[in-house]
Amino acid sequence: MRFLVISDIHAKKAALKDAKERIERHGADAVLILGDITHFGPADWAAEFISSLGTDVYAIPGNCDPPEILEAISSAGVSLHGVSMEIGGIKFAGLGGSNPTIFDTPFELDEDVIREMLDPIAEDAMVLMLHTPPYGRNDEIPSGISVGSHSIRELVDKHRPLLVLAGHVHEARGVTEEDGIIFMNPGAARDGYAAILDIDDEDISINLLGPQD
Repeated sequence: MRFLVISDIHAKKAALKDAKERIERHGADAVLILGDITHFGPADWAAEFISSLGTDVYAIPGNCDPPEILEAISSAGVSLHGVSMEIGGIKFAGLGGSNPTIFDTPFELDEDVIREMLDPIAEDAMVLMLHTPPYGRNDEIPSGISVGSHSIRELVDKHRPLLVLAGHVHEARGVTEEDGIIFMNPGAARDGYAAILDIDDEDISINLLGPQD
């Protein structure tokens, strides 16, 4: 199954045009949105964005999205926040928002809450769809400090997913592999970045897309 993966849209209108063109150009079967669809709202903007994509959309909120975005996501697509499900025969579990930040953004979760929500739905050899990355994996800000979630890192080490998708840290775009687990940050869609993800059983292929791709 082929997915277009986008994150950190931050209500940039050009991201919708980019996404629609990439769905057609790359033949994506569905879209995965890793949060920060809006920039502190309004939630209705997210519903309009998702419905305009014209395909199946699975999404989670980011820390810059208001809590009411959950209803907006569900009205136009499928919310994976705090749930697990099969998509095209592939097991996914999702969790949006972020661990606490210095900016006191609208959708932040304590590390204990992250653990309590994610642990029951995570399992081995699945895809984790997150907004905030696990600590130490694609989570460095320009100063070199890691800002990912310690609870998510703990659960990744415990459950050993096949693939961890996360955004949040715009500067940490890229694909890494550690101990057999693939970690991917597609970059910020507001800046023209995205990724194409192909999954066939346990065979995973990722193509990072730049502004001209």
